[in-house]
Amino acid sequence: MPKIDGTRLLADLRALARIGAYKTGVHRPTYSKEDMESREWLMQRMRDAGLEPEMDGIGNVIGRTPGNGPKLLLGSHIETQPHAGWLDGAMGVIYGLEVARAFAADPACAGLGIEVAAWADEEGHFGNFLGSKSFCGQLSEADIDASANKYDGTPLRDALAAAGLAGRPRLTIDPGRYRGYLEAHIEQGADLENNSLRIGVVSAIVGSRQHRIVFEGVQNHAGTTKMAIRKDAGVALVQLAAAIYESFPRLAAPRTVWTCGRITLDPGSPSIVPGGAEMLFQFRDTDPVLLDSLSATLDRLVAEANAGPCKVTCIRTSTSVPTPMDAAFQQALENAAETLAAGLHQRMPSGAGHDAQILATRIPSAMVFVPSIGGISHHWSENTSDEDLVLGCAVFAKAAKNILLR
Repeated sequence: MPKIDGTRLLADLRALARIGAYKTGVHRPTYSKEDMESREWLMQRMRDAGLEPEMDGIGNVIGRTPGNGPKLLLGSHIETQPHAGWLDGAMGVIYGLEVARAFAADPACAGLGIEVAAWADEEGHFGNFLGSKSFCGQLSEADIDASANKYDGTPLRDALAAAGLAGRPRLTIDPGRYRGYLEAHIEQGADLENNSLRIGVVSAIVGSRQHRIVFEGVQNHAGTTKMAIRKDAGVALVQLAAAIYESFPRLAAPRTVWTCGRITLDPGSPSIVPGGAEMLFQFRDTDPVLLDSLSATLDRLVAEANAGPCKVTCIRTSTSVPTPMDAAFQQALENAAETLAAGLHQRMPSGAGHDAQILATRIPSAMVFVPSIGGISHHWSENTSDEDLVLGCAVFAKAAKNILLR
């Protein structure tokens, strides 16, 4: 079995975390100075490992391996959410790097190729899964022209130019090159920890539907406008949100989730009846039929809200479909977990989106999870024990070898 070096693995994870360090986490937004520095750092580590790295026109970094033998692609992402954790995404990329080194040092793996990818903007600063979609032929030039940073409005074209990526070609997948794709990630939830388990084998990645719900009322003086004649957009928003949270539990499965992630009122003054309001709302599940039922319920509730004094418009801003992971790859990961952590693993769906769901549209794909302490992620206090980080990489390496030797 290829033997990983746990000390080297942890050292690389911590070295990468120093680029854009924030408290005990990292702030490394897509195409920022810190993000580009981390990509250059990664390319050098790939060279040191005997890989041939390239950064393409969307910011993907891919380390190729020479030779004509069977190849497996491993990866994740290294940009972060704002002021977030040090392992989300980065762990999967460094796992890939360490597995590539372990294969190169093991004579039994001669001729077996490990290639490593760090996809751009998985975290969605400019769009969902920009890098993996680009690699899989799902991102057009028109899509790039239409994309902008959701935090400050910077056009994607401008950001690519500022990052030194303008004019570079975008790499695209050759499905015949790879047996498939494996991704490792922290769980970002507490199921493994709560059940005293150490490895999760992902069965499917949830689909999500995201919406922008806009409320149009009439702005007026808060002291002189009588309650009976008000068209308060803020009240309309609160009433719809309450209706959603009353109705959705009647349809939901145990792992269905929904979130109102942002509410804004216009103009947002205590002395003004809000003339406008906006709510960003999403829901997720692995069952497409259930997602359709939730969509129909949302449409009904919006229609009912429109019978009130304010106009309500619901715009679906993005959709991702539930994606099952490859059955044979799941079995390889489960077999590796049973060898290295007998009885301490489970199959489980992923409640978060990952690049693996994009790669799965082109090549067989699967994922492995390690525990998140306290179930915390997308926050700078995110963490995983060193022991679990090392075990997860060992499982990853063993499964990779078994897949390539099939």
